[in-house]
Amino acid sequence: MTFTPEQLQDAAKQHLWMHFTRMSTYNDSDIPVIVRGSGPYVYDDKGKRYLDGLAGLFVSMVGHGRTELAEAAAKQASELAYFPLWSYAHPAAVELAARLAELAPGDLNKVFFTTSGSEAVESAWKLAKAYFKRIGEPTRYKVLSREYAYHGTSMGALAITGLSAIKHDFEPLPAGGIRVPNTNIYRAPDFAAEWSEEQFGVWAADEIERAILREDPESVAAVFLEPVQNSGGCFTPPEGYFQRVRQICDKYGVLLVSDEVICAFGRLGYYFGSTRYNYQPDIITFAKGITSGYSPLGGMIVRDELMEPFRTGTATFLHGITFAGHPVSAAVALANLDVFERDNLLGNVRENEGGFRSTLDKLSDLPIVGNIRGAGYFYGIELVKDKATKETFNDDESERLLRGFLSHALFDAGLVCRADDRGDPVIQLAPPLICTQEHFDEIEQILRSVLTEAWSQL
Repeated sequence: MTFTPEQLQDAAKQHLWMHFTRMSTYNDSDIPVIVRGSGPYVYDDKGKRYLDGLAGLFVSMVGHGRTELAEAAAKQASELAYFPLWSYAHPAAVELAARLAELAPGDLNKVFFTTSGSEAVESAWKLAKAYFKRIGEPTRYKVLSREYAYHGTSMGALAITGLSAIKHDFEPLPAGGIRVPNTNIYRAPDFAAEWSEEQFGVWAADEIERAILREDPESVAAVFLEPVQNSGGCFTPPEGYFQRVRQICDKYGVLLVSDEVICAFGRLGYYFGSTRYNYQPDIITFAKGITSGYSPLGGMIVRDELMEPFRTGTATFLHGITFAGHPVSAAVALANLDVFERDNLLGNVRENEGGFRSTLDKLSDLPIVGNIRGAGYFYGIELVKDKATKETFNDDESERLLRGFLSHALFDAGLVCRADDRGDPVIQLAPPLICTQEHFDEIEQILRSVLTEAWSQL
């Protein structure tokens, strides 16, 4: 069956329930329907082109239309389309696990596959609790994470997520999620207004220690942190922050989980964000960019010692997912990593991130732009009412600005990005890793035009 654009609209409105979407938004307007992609661009069903400034959803690292990834999927599907990892192995999963272990920092050598980032986070929490029970510390179950941080939507991952607004409909959640401050120095507390970035980082890390002590160290299993925090708008870590957090975790026997569902596989110019910021996690969670979105895959990479209690006798990590480490997805991931190496995509990000940042910094002359922050190919632009005082928008103003104008206007202007207010209002950008200066200029020009119009309407 081939639908016309009109039939697609009708069917979508009648049958498709989109994720994180106010369905009423499209009562009187068309649902955007993206039909194909090529490089850093996607095209809708009317033929209009858009620069994919969010890499789909922080996913399309190598860009769209890579026939070699499609061919890898087809080849694997023709040989072995599916077999589980429940007491069996298949070559693609074995080869990918070995390759990830080689790329991961330190003694992160054991790979447990999932199909998504939420499942990866969920698996890491379950492993932390099971591990401590196995080594005789059964009271450890709590996890610390940062304010506004997003770690997924399954019930366990949602308990770790630091966004209260998306939790209410699903409470009560599993017990044990504890919040600590994030590293947004632009919105530092008043008492820290005159601190250096390094001082602020020490305070933010020490708040983790204070939280561990408040909760009782013997009850805390893990700390979940992103290398650069996504939700809230790309909060980078101050110098020395992660090194101090590592010391604190070691002091109290707490696991450090680096949630790299967004930050791994080149987003920050390295295979893993923990490598960029020079810290050693106990667990890395990953998804998204490992296949560049050509097939679903996620997982966690763990230190050798965390598997030791499960290597003898009847001990078993009683957790599994039907499609985890799917043969087709694993084959696509291997082909994706081949593209990374062949096209030197990590080098492309490191070579061009300065140009990306300086191009976005041009927007600082706009009265609505308060702060530009991020790293690699991952940036947030915080919007303000008053640059001098950093006054932000109230809820009604933010609603009108972001959902009433910016989201539609930016898309209509040909840019896929995120206008978000999980925290203060921000625009987020995470383009495919193949992008270069011409694409940065296009992003800046669209943002400048739309943000100028937005300011005139305030």
